Amino acid sequence: MLKIKLARMGKKGQPQYRIVVREDRTKQGGNYNAEIGYYNPGTNPLTFNLDQKAYAEWMKKGAQPTSTVRALAKKLSK
Repeated sequence: MLKIKLARMGKKGQPQYRIVVREDRTKQGGNYNAEIGYYNPGTNPLTFNLDQKAYAEWMKKGAQPTSTVRALAKKLSK
């Protein structure tokens, strides 16, 4: 099953995340099908960008977002 997840990037203590679509059972550092956004909680205000069109397309294809990605997408849509 495909999942829309956060993939951690950045240095130790300075996390940055890519929002990616990958197989549910893939390892954390494994390959991904598509990158549809990014999230940086270390900036003030935090930086969050999500390609809404790509997100909707992957949802139509059956990809399930994690609870964190779902919450971030909901904040962005408001």
